[in-house]
Amino acid sequence: MLIAAAAAFSVRGYHATTTRDIAAQAGMSPAAVYIHYRSKEELLFQISRVGHETSLSMLTAVVEEEPAARLAAAVRAFASWHAEYHTTARVVQYELSALTPEHLAEVVELRRRIEGSVRGMVEAGVAAGAFDVPDVRGATLAVMSLCIDVARWYQPGGRRTPAEIGDLYADLVLRMVGAS
Repeated sequence: MLIAAAAAFSVRGYHATTTRDIAAQAGMSPAAVYIHYRSKEELLFQISRVGHETSLSMLTAVVEEEPAARLAAAVRAFASWHAEYHTTARVVQYELSALTPEHLAEVVELRRRIEGSVRGMVEAGVAAGAFDVPDVRGATLAVMSLCIDVARWYQPGGRRTPAEIGDLYADLVLRMVGAS
């Protein structure tokens, strides 16, 4: 049901998608949506929560200790995920305004933790003398924006695979932070 909802939301947008669209995508009756979820918004929340939790887990799972290797691995994984799962990622990143205030607050907290993880990597590189970054917050925003925006433009069968995009973005980010 979540996969069907993400696919439907990515094509038509949250507001234009009906529960009938979601049910048809899932091969179920429209009533089946309400057996599993109280509302269309709850489906969106679950997609957003899982996507953000996945991103946070991906970033916190990076084990490299050297700052440049750690940031590169994180960016490679984050950008690649946004390409590989561009349909879901597009919904996760760009449909937040449809969430209820309570659900939005939960997702915003996950986003703060994601941003904190990336900022921590940049700060560690600056503290170790491995990065030359005069504005850590600005650099963090740029790194995250670069990776997240992949979901907006990526198309399968394009010039680069998700892994190649991850490699390219890891290199670009290391240049951006002035990695030595």
